[in-house]
Amino acid sequence: MGAITRAAANNVTTGGLILPAGINDASVASITELAQVSAGDGITLISSQTASASASISFTGLDNTYRTYYFTYSNIHTQSDSDFSVNFSIDNGSNYNVTKTTTFFRAYHREDDSQTGLGYLTGYDLAQGTSEQSLGLNTDSGASDSCISGRFWLFNPSSTTYVKHFLSQSSGESGTYAINSFVAGYGNTTSAINAITFKAKGGGGAGGAGGNIDDGTITMYGIA
Repeated sequence: MGAITRAAANNVTTGGLILPAGINDASVASITELAQVSAGDGITLISSQTASASASISFTGLDNTYRTYYFTYSNIHTQSDSDFSVNFSIDNGSNYNVTKTTTFFRAYHREDDSQTGLGYLTGYDLAQGTSEQSLGLNTDSGASDSCISGRFWLFNPSSTTYVKHFLSQSSGESGTYAINSFVAGYGNTTSAINAITFKAKGGGGAGGAGGNIDDGTITMYGIA
């Protein structure tokens, strides 16, 4: 019993608190109730929207409940050959025109193995621009199975001190190409960002027609 007591004592602070190492499968026989356990840095589902010939998909109500907002988008198919893009609002969605500076690079591989590549695309970045930021190269609207999927992070949008960093990674199929796109940048504002919108982008880097998002689901999560 002395050895057990000494082992237990090694995992208790002078203030009487049990150290993390003292709680494990060997030290606890059974637990029927454990109160006041922090939720930690878990991820919380907030809302999800599915497009159906939608001009855009927007989420409002971003606030300081979460330090990071995380989005997933799956099987986004656009009406026309267009980029899938993002923009931000500081007035609850009345205007999506936050000034942004961004980077964009991608890797691609053609189905018949005839072409591969990796590189930075200056035509897809923004330098203090207020238009939508492309998240992936234009999808092929003429191919019914063409789509783009990926994930997007927006960090501490409620800050009124710092600029608002974001990044994304997307996997898309355009024509006969598999394309992996990486985007990062910041919204150059110290105002709180409280809304975000996703849409099909024409012109600019895409050179496409814009139009609606015919199909696909976007889901928003909060990370503590």
